[in-house]
Amino acid sequence: MAAATAAGAAAAAAAVSLIACYLLLHKGRPNLPWVPTVGFSRASGRRARRRGLVEAIGNTPLIRINSLSDATGCEILGKAEFLNPGGSVKDRVAVKIIEEALESGDLVYGGTVTEGSAGSTAISLATVAPAYGCRCHVVIPDDAAIEKSQIIEALGATVERVRPVSITHRDHFVNIARRRALEANKLAAAQSESNEKQTNGLAHVGSEMMDDKLTAMQRESNKMQNNDPALFSTETLHSGKCDVNSDSKGGFFADQFENMANYRAHYEWTGPEIWKQTKGNLHAFVAAAGTGGTIAGVSRYLKNRSIKCFLMDPPGSGLFNKVTRGVMYTKEEAEGKRLKNPFDTITEGIGINRVTKNFMMAELDGAYRGSDREAVEMSRFLLKNDGLFVGSSSAMNCVGAVRVAQDLGPGHTIVTILCDSGMRHLSKFFNEQYLADHGLTPAATALEFLDK
Repeated sequence: MAAATAAGAAAAAAAVSLIACYLLLHKGRPNLPWVPTVGFSRASGRRARRRGLVEAIGNTPLIRINSLSDATGCEILGKAEFLNPGGSVKDRVAVKIIEEALESGDLVYGGTVTEGSAGSTAISLATVAPAYGCRCHVVIPDDAAIEKSQIIEALGATVERVRPVSITHRDHFVNIARRRALEANKLAAAQSESNEKQTNGLAHVGSEMMDDKLTAMQRESNKMQNNDPALFSTETLHSGKCDVNSDSKGGFFADQFENMANYRAHYEWTGPEIWKQTKGNLHAFVAAAGTGGTIAGVSRYLKNRSIKCFLMDPPGSGLFNKVTRGVMYTKEEAEGKRLKNPFDTITEGIGINRVTKNFMMAELDGAYRGSDREAVEMSRFLLKNDGLFVGSSSAMNCVGAVRVAQDLGPGHTIVTILCDSGMRHLSKFFNEQYLADHGLTPAATALEFLDK
């Protein structure tokens, strides 16, 4: 028995050594069929328990907004996504995008996640990426609040601030982020080729030996796993994090607008949380859209339970007309008064003039259009009456919640998203001089700014 145990231990040690050699030679995410997969598997519907920082993401409280509830006779509840570790609803999206990319092999441990973002997604990716052993490179429009890029840099990510241009322009921040991922992949390929040339003899001989040994090792492993399935653990393979000073391991463009992991984060995660927290006592959901992931995922989940879902759209965005009339255009475009920026609004992170893959998944019963003044006045009203210090998109969502309450009448329960806090909007949305320059100095004493 002792001899057998010793032999088994020796075999296991040899197997681990061979795997280590394989990883050194191939420098990438292992593709070993007998090794258990990590993270969430859409095929099985199961996800390994998240640990560390990412374990704290989600399960945010559903807060009763007392002032709005009392004023409308409805229960208006806000999902406090600003309490996530990265400070916004985008933490969920960052986790889902990175986990799916690692699972598929599109992103490897030590690789760089790139993204074009107006702020919140970038902050979330910069927060979450290191927890998965990855780096982050963000391209952000230079008209976004300066504190957002400062936060991203403080988190250790690389930040590029670029001028805002149309999405069709090659230098739109999203298109630049896509190029940065391609550049990282080209660099990784060049480095790999150089390394192969330097160790050509070893790599050539070692590769042939490794193929034979791995085949034999797999057969032996299959036999051993029948007795001890836990012999080869994922911790053995992925115990280390990336070295930020190591060779390039390629890039992955997060593509939050078109990556369906965005939608899935909310269909599989946010939507079910809302349903559970309301115990099914829910009548309507309303939110604005930027990438469209939140409203698409939550609405698709809730519509399966016959809940009414609505869009709240800021000025300059074409989604209101898309939902209500089936045509994608804005009032500004129709009147020839379109400004140079993508959206004629001071709100950030919401509003768009194209239909993304994520938004296409939304199931909506209607849409409302809000104004910058309503968002500004709402933010001050919430701060004064509820102690809620929320950002521009959250304020716009709350305007939408009141609109829905006015239409449905008293006695209904309405949920919206409190996307992020006002901390990220000090230089613009909460800057009195900035608001005065735009003719938006708050003056309301109650909710009269929402009178129909």
